[in-house]
Amino acid sequence: MDIKKSTWVWIAVGVAAVAALAWAFAPRPVEVAVVRQGRFEQAIEEDGRTRLKERYTISAPVAARLERIALREGDVVAAGDVVAVLMPVMSSMVDDRSRREAQARVQATAASVDRAAARIARARIALQEARLEQERTEKLAAEGFLSASRLDAVRLALAGTQRELEVATAEQDVAVHEQQLAAAALRPITGAGGKARSLAVRSPVAGVVLRVAQPSEATLPAGTALLDVGDPRQMEVLSELLTTDAVQAQPGRRVVIERWGGPAVEGRVRRVEPAAFTKVSALGIEEQRVNVLIDVTSPPEAWQAMGDGFRVVVRVITASVDPALLVPVGALFPNGQAMAVYRLDGNRARLQPVEIGGRNGTHAWVRSGLALDQRVIVYPPPAVADGKRVKVRTP
Repeated sequence: MDIKKSTWVWIAVGVAAVAALAWAFAPRPVEVAVVRQGRFEQAIEEDGRTRLKERYTISAPVAARLERIALREGDVVAAGDVVAVLMPVMSSMVDDRSRREAQARVQATAASVDRAAARIARARIALQEARLEQERTEKLAAEGFLSASRLDAVRLALAGTQRELEVATAEQDVAVHEQQLAAAALRPITGAGGKARSLAVRSPVAGVVLRVAQPSEATLPAGTALLDVGDPRQMEVLSELLTTDAVQAQPGRRVVIERWGGPAVEGRVRRVEPAAFTKVSALGIEEQRVNVLIDVTSPPEAWQAMGDGFRVVVRVITASVDPALLVPVGALFPNGQAMAVYRLDGNRARLQPVEIGGRNGTHAWVRSGLALDQRVIVYPPPAVADGKRVKVRTP
């Protein structure tokens, strides 16, 4: 009985070994693809971001107190619309000591006005006296009792008295203005003064509000940014390409803008900036990149949901062939100095050298070596060889 059990164990082991060998040497199912005809495009793919071609930052032209801005991001404005209102800056607060000093200055200037008025009155009396003296002197000189030099001295004294009156009048004007200046310092305390004039800040262009930098009321210095305005219909894309790729992205190249949240839209390279810059990649590698500006050429209706500062992916088309024979890039592998694929001949694999005109991330353009509708093996496993039987993987 023990012998029979051991025999069955050895038989089971042998069967398992034969099954394992059969499974190991059995042909593996392979994935195949059909050679098709279509458009081949070779492109440079890179991230980018949208921005408005013309962005206007409206700022405060003078130091002033800003009234609360009612506009918010997305509001439409026309050229010339009032976007902000500025009021004159209020005077600084005055404490009790400063107030008393200001009141004393007002009283002192009032006394100066009174003193100037007294000087005017005294100058007028002196002028009247000089005129009477001139009349008497002229009468006596005409009768021959006084000399001509005495008459000239009296006339000069009259002219000097007139100048004294003019000086006294000017001093009174100065004293009045000083009194008004001293009284102005007390107006914030007493509440005197008229209504302050406002300054309206207007939008230079028609568009929408992009950003409100100062939404609340505040006292601002001159040059402070208030809000940004721009026309969202004038959009461009900025992409930072490697300098080696930017050589191929010449102005006029067709661009496909995609992965922004909507359907792909068309664009065209407008400018490649002449100066490059150094940028450190996520892997810590220093790269030389250059800014490439791309115009969006599709109708605005196709990208009206695209806003300023959106992340996009741009594909700068460097080569385009239509029609072209296309095979997946996963079917290609090097064969000496050339490239080759495994094509299916019935249920056997045949090594087929091919001439490649170009490749992108998904497909390769085959110039020669394959025909339309032929089937090729994608990602051929190491067990596949020329003339070997293969099994096609069913979808």
